[in-house]
Amino acid sequence: MIAKKLSEAKEYVAPNHRACSTLRLFGAEAGGSKGLIAGVSHFLPGGGAGPDASPPEKVYYVLEGELTVIVGGKETVLKKNDSCYIGPNESREIVNRSNQVCTIFVAVAAPPA
Repeated sequence: MIAKKLSEAKEYVAPNHRACSTLRLFGAEAGGSKGLIAGVSHFLPGGGAGPDASPPEKVYYVLEGELTVIVGGKETVLKKNDSCYIGPNESREIVNRSNQVCTIFVAVAAPPA
């Protein structure tokens, strides 16, 4: 087992993201997992990511606040304890349209080595 405190997580720059802070927990440069990249993202009001698509599968789990996820022109508002799955190469946009910070846990399939 590898345990990590949130205070030990390192910030990283996520492409095509705005008004957010992203922290890597495991995978990629954070080490630990080879098949999964896990992190926590904090989106300020008006912050978000995309629209874009990428090959890895993604799961978003809302820890605090609310997040609007737009896929195929359909908008879904996720609130605390809600989650969603984004399939490989599925175009998505996420936006925090609330006036509070939205915090999500993100799990992304790591690219093959």
